[in-house]
Formats: sequence, C-alpha cells, structure tokens
Amino acid sequence: MSKNKDCFTYFKENIEEFTLPDKFTFPFYYKPHPLCVLASKELQEHLKTQSDWEHNFGLDPNKKGEIIGKMFGVLVVQNQQKEIGYLAAFSGKIAESNHHQKFVPPVFDILTDNGFFNKGMAELNLLNEQLKTLEDNEDYKNLKMLFKTKSLFANAEIEEFRELMRYAKKKRKERRLEGKKTLSEYDYKTLCDDLIKESLAYQHQLKIVTKLCNNRLNETKEKLVLLQNEIDSIKTKRKKKSAALQQKIFEHYRFLNSKSEQKDLTQIFTNIPIIAGAGECAAPKLLQYAFKNQLKPIAMAEFWWGMPPKSQIRKHGNFYPACRGKCEPILGHMLKGIEMDKNPMLINHAEGKVLEIIFEDDYLAVVNKPTEFLSVPGKTIKDSVATRMKTRFPDATGPLIVHRLDMSTSGLLLIAKSEKIHKNLQSQFIKRTIKKRYVALLDGLLKKNEGFIELPLRVDLDNRPRQLVCYKHGKNSRTRFKVIEQKNNKTKVHFYPITGRTHQLRVHAAHSLGLNAPIVGDDLYGTSSDRLHLHAEFLEFTHPITEKRMRVRVDAEF
Repeated sequence: MSKNKDCFTYFKENIEEFTLPDKFTFPFYYKPHPLCVLASKELQEHLKTQSDWEHNFGLDPNKKGEIIGKMFGVLVVQNQQKEIGYLAAFSGKIAESNHHQKFVPPVFDILTDNGFFNKGMAELNLLNEQLKTLEDNEDYKNLKMLFKTKSLFANAEIEEFRELMRYAKKKRKERRLEGKKTLSEYDYKTLCDDLIKESLAYQHQLKIVTKLCNNRLNETKEKLVLLQNEIDSIKTKRKKKSAALQQKIFEHYRFLNSKSEQKDLTQIFTNIPIIAGAGECAAPKLLQYAFKNQLKPIAMAEFWWGMPPKSQIRKHGNFYPACRGKCEPILGHMLKGIEMDKNPMLINHAEGKVLEIIFEDDYLAVVNKPTEFLSVPGKTIKDSVATRMKTRFPDATGPLIVHRLDMSTSGLLLIAKSEKIHKNLQSQFIKRTIKKRYVALLDGLLKKNEGFIELPLRVDLDNRPRQLVCYKHGKNSRTRFKVIEQKNNKTKVHFYPITGRTHQLRVHAAHSLGLNAPIVGDDLYGTSSDRLHLHAEFLEFTHPITEKRMRVRVDAEF
C-alpha cells in the first residue's frame, strides 16, 4: 500500500466559524484564505516534528547534507460527504523520494522501480560508459595528440614557405621597379615574363609542400577518424535515445481537470517549449489528486520552507504564487471550468485616482504618480500616466514619459512636452546627472546605517516579471542606501539608485545578499500589505531651456 493512498487531512482546529470563499484562488496572485493559512500552519508543525524522513532545509545548523529549501502547497477541499479538509504537496522530491505520508503523490512517478525511465536511464548510462571507455582509451588519446602535433608542424612548414613566397614577391616588385628605370623596353618585358614564371613556380611549389604535409597527416588522420566515427555514432545514438525518453516522459505526465478531461505535457505546451520540471510543482500535484478522488477544490496556497536559493528571493514561511513558466499552461488546463478570483493584473487600480501636477511650465512637467498606477499602457490596461498626459497635453510631441516607475511604486515622474526636451532629459539620465532619491519602509532591522548594494539582475524567464540575482548573465545593478529611522522592527531608508534595473530596489532590499529586509507590502519579494512602501520622493535635474538646477520633492503618504 502506498504511503500516500489517502491524503485527505481533517483540520485539527474547529473550523465552523470560517467562511468558505465564493470562488477558487487565482493561483498567480492571491492573498491566502484563512483556511489555507491554518492548513499551512498545521503542515509546518508536521514538518518540524515528523521523523519519517530526513531532509536538510538549512534550518538546523547541526543537520548534515546539501541544503535544499522547498516549496510546499496546501489545497483546501470538500469531500463527497461535504466535509472540509486539506491536501498537502511538495515540489519535486524530498529525501530522494516522491512518496511520503501526508503528501499527495506525483502526477507521474518517474522513479518507479522497473519503470521505463529507469530502464531508459540505464541504457543512457551504458552509452555514457562506452563513450568514456573510448574517450579514455590511450590509443585514442595518443592519436589525438600525435595528429595535433603533426598538424602544428605541417602548418608551420606551410607558413614558413608562404613567408618565403612573400619575401620573394617583395623582391620581384623591387626588381620590376628597378628594371623599369634602367632597362630597355624589350629587356623590361623579358624581365616581367621571367618574374611571372618565378611567381607561378612558387605557387606550384606551395601545392607540392601542402600535399606532402597532408600526406604525412593522412595515415594518423585515418586511424583517428575510425575511432572518432565510433564515438560520434554513440553520441548520436545517445542523443536520439535521450530525446525519445524525454518525449515519453512528457507524454506520461497527464493532467486532469474538473470536467475529467485529460491532457499530457505535449498537448498543453503546444506553441512553447516544455520547461524542465513542468508538472513537478505542488499546485498541479494537489489538483490532480483532488480530481482523481472526487474532491472539490476550495482554496489553495503555497509557501517556502527552508533556506532561500542563491538566485531567487524566498523567505522561510512566506506564501508565494504558483510559477508562471512551468505552471501557468498546466493550471490553465486543470482549472478550466472552475470559477476563480479575478486576476488583479487585469483590474485597473488607477481608476478614480488623480495625477497631481507638482511642477509645470511650457516645456515639461513633474507629476506625482500614485501607487498601483501604470507609467505606460500595459497589455490589457491602457490607463496610465502616459495616456493621461497625452489627454492633458494634446499638442505635446514625442513620447512624453522620460522615465518609469513600477506600477506599485509611487512618486515623481518627469514629463517632456516636446521631443527635443525629452531627448535632453533622457541624456541627463544616461549621463547620471539627474539625482533621484527614494524612501522605503523595510520589514526588519538593518545592521549597517549606510552602504552600497551590488547584485547583478536578470529577469526570471520561468516566472516573469520577477527578477533573479545572476552573476553569469545578470546586468550590473548598484544602489546606495542610508538608514533614516528604525522602530517596531521596521527600518525607514533612503535609496539612491545608481543604475536603473527593473525591480532593482525591491530585489536589493529583499535578497539575502542585499539588505535581507523586503520592502513592506512587496507582494513579489516579501509579503503583501495595504501598498508597496516605496516612493520616489526627490528629483534634481537641469532644466533643458533655462539650464537652472531644478529640485522637486513630494513626501510619501506612508
């Protein structure tokens, strides 16, 4: 009997006072339902006290082994007896196993004994061993070294003759010039004919030298090619077997929905590449178990448990949305027909909000952008600072918006009324002569009162618009910070961004290698609140026409 045959768990606490949600959780942006919070607390207590398996989450300094934090999920469900309980799942595997008591099984268990995956991996491992044997063969290594050495000598010999030809050509040119000055017309023509014959003789000799060098290489090359062809043949066979195995795995990940419709990964990811690990996250595991066992999904939440990964921002115990790259296509199929909370990203939060003009003249303006207000039109929401300014200044030319703020960030934005002014102000940004200052409230206390944060950033391709810290592909990102005040386990700081990367201040604040204190209300890198407590409060720039230094400040409302 499987350890996780029956994974429906009753709440330990009385839940009669809890109100069930009207709609299911929108998995990519949500505030956890109180029942999900309660289920998560019970699951976390289980993680602290269970002794069935060992895994180093990095929470116990005395525990040995590689530290790997994990995403866990809970799904509040209703069974056929109308009883409310919850399911639990983890992403990937734990303690080298897909099956543990209390947790739902995987959608497809590739680790099953005698399964096609294990057999396929055994075949690939055999090919890898054959390759290693051939590539480590002393005759093969010696032939490669001999061929390389002979090639170097051959190329050197050919190049030496080419150098001789270049010298001879130079001398022929000198003789031709000298002859033109001193010889009769007939003798000069004879000289030119002789020089052409000499050039052709050198070219003929180069072919002979090249052929001799290649002939000396051929015997070694032929022996090497025989061994190399055998190696290439095994590599081709391995590539085909690997691709076939991968395709078979994709076809065995079959996902249900509430209508009992089933699709595999190849049918779900039709126009986009299938990302490694798709189907192994907690969310699809939870829904699959619910649909297979006639359980009605009520609400869902996922939380991180353990030390954060080096690149992503994950806080122990915090709730996070499902990943978009791997889970969005799968959950799009699995949640078909289920009424969900509305996607907040499709709601125009700027509706009814007023854009305050802080400064304006004939050439430019400075506006105070409210929080949850787009700087420029989005894919679905067109209302933005740019569209409002176009309406306010109908005769303005150029892009109007000189720089941007994140939708959730409030504060000062520069508006240019002409293309010429826009170009001038953008040039000041590029040359970094414009001074910017942000104020933020951080969740936690800082040990340093001021300093610099340098963490290279790039977009998380599997989970846009989140950013990752990446020392290999990330762009240089630098921020200066200074503490203003600390109280109630919160720190108010000034940020002075030296570069202007997407989510730079948010990541630099939240990341463990940065300040390790997320901005209050940061629903991407911390925990949600009434708003993101980040405000662009000060701008200093040179007026493009008057050339006076302009200083504009608006205090934050938080």
